[in-house]
Amino acid sequence: MTATMTTLPSAARPKATFTTIAAITVGNGLEFFDFTVYSFFAVLIGSVFFPAKDAIDSLMLAVGSYGIAFLARPIGGVVLGLYADRAGRKPAMTLTLILMAAGSLGVAVAPTHAQIGVLAPIWLVLARLMQGFALGGEVGASTSLLLEYADDHSRGYFGSWQFFSQGLSSLLGAAVATLLTNTLSHDQLYAWGWRIPFAIGVLMVPLGVYIRRHLDETLGPQAHTSSPMSKLGEVFRNHAGLVWSGVLMILGGTVATYVVIFYLATYATQFLKMPLSLTLWASLTASLVIVLASTYAGTLSDRVGRKPVIAWSRSALAVLVLPGFMLLDAYRSIPVLIGVVAVLSFLVVLQAVPAIVMLTEVFPRPIRATSLSIVYSLGVAVFGGTAQLIVTWLIHVTGSDLAPAWYLVGATVVSTLPLLWLKETAGRPI
Repeated sequence: MTATMTTLPSAARPKATFTTIAAITVGNGLEFFDFTVYSFFAVLIGSVFFPAKDAIDSLMLAVGSYGIAFLARPIGGVVLGLYADRAGRKPAMTLTLILMAAGSLGVAVAPTHAQIGVLAPIWLVLARLMQGFALGGEVGASTSLLLEYADDHSRGYFGSWQFFSQGLSSLLGAAVATLLTNTLSHDQLYAWGWRIPFAIGVLMVPLGVYIRRHLDETLGPQAHTSSPMSKLGEVFRNHAGLVWSGVLMILGGTVATYVVIFYLATYATQFLKMPLSLTLWASLTASLVIVLASTYAGTLSDRVGRKPVIAWSRSALAVLVLPGFMLLDAYRSIPVLIGVVAVLSFLVVLQAVPAIVMLTEVFPRPIRATSLSIVYSLGVAVFGGTAQLIVTWLIHVTGSDLAPAWYLVGATVVSTLPLLWLKETAGRPI
C-alpha cells in the first residue's frame, strides 16, 4: 500500500489546535464508545446471541466475544503500524476508521440466535475481529502523531487527550445506554434498542475521516529508507527489551481500565443484584472522572516526571482496590458504588496517561507507530481482552465477589516492575 505524503522536517513542528487534537483522537474515541456500549449491554447481548441455561455461562460467552476482538489487535498492530511508519500517520488513521466503520456496522445489523441459530454468534465474532484489527493500528499511529505535535515539555499534556477522548466517548456511550435503558421497554431494548448505539458509531466515522484530511504529516523523509520487514526486524532486534517491558507496563493499566471503567456496572448487576438502570450511573461516573482528570495527569507527568506519577498512583490503587470492593460488597447501594468507582477511576487515569506517553517516547520516530502498536495491542489483547472473562470466571469458581479485586491488585503490582529499569523520558528530546 502506498500513499502520497507531505513530510515535514523535524524542526518544523505543526501547530496544534482543538480541531487537530479532535481529528487525531476521534478513532480512539470511537473505540471506547463501542466498547462502553457493549459492556453495558453484555448481559443482554449474552441472552440474544449466546442463550444458555445458566445466566453466568451466557454472560461469560458475551464477555468472551467482547474479548475476542482483542485477538486481532496484534495482527492489526503490526500491519497498520508498519503502514503508518512507511506511508504516514494520516493514511493509516484514515484506513483504521474505515475498517472500524465496517466492524460497527456488522454488529449493528447482526442477526440474533433466534433468527439464524449458531451463525449469529459467528457473525458477531467476525464483526468484532474486524474492529479489533483496525484498533490494533489506531493507537500507535494516533498517539505517535499527538506526541510529534508537542514539544519536549508538553508531551504528557498532548498524550492525555487520548484518554480524554476515551472518557468523553465512554460518557457519551454510557449516556446513550442509560437513555435507552430508561426510555425503552424491556422487549424494545432486546429487540432493536441495543443496536442504536452501534449505528451511531458508524455515523461518527465519516466525520472523523473528514476532519483528519487537514492534519499535517509528521513522519519525515526517513520513512521510505527501509522495507516494512526491515522495520519490523529493527523493532525486535534492537528494541526487544523495550517491547516486552512495555507489554508488562500495559498489563496493569489495561486490566484496571477494563475492570474498573467497563466491568463494574455488569458486576454490580449480575453479582450484587443491583438494577441495570441504576448501575449504569457508575459507568457515567467513571467516564466523567476520565474527562476531568486526564489533562491533569498528563500535565503533572510533564512537571514531575512519568515514573513518579505512575509509581505513586499504582501503589495507591493496589492498596485501595480491595477495601473498595469489600465496601461495595457490604453496602450494595448506588452512592457507595459511585464513590468507589470515582476513587478507583481517578487512580486508573493518573497512572494510565503517563504510561502510554512514556511508552511512545522510548521508541525512535521511524519505528514509533509500529513499536507502540505492537506493545499496546499485545498488552491489551492478552490482558485487557481477557480481563472481564477472567474475573467473571474467578467469581464463578471461587464463589467470592472479591475475586476481581485480587486479580487487579496482582496485575497492578506486577506491571509496576518495569519502572525499576526504564529511564525517565519527561522533558527529554525524542
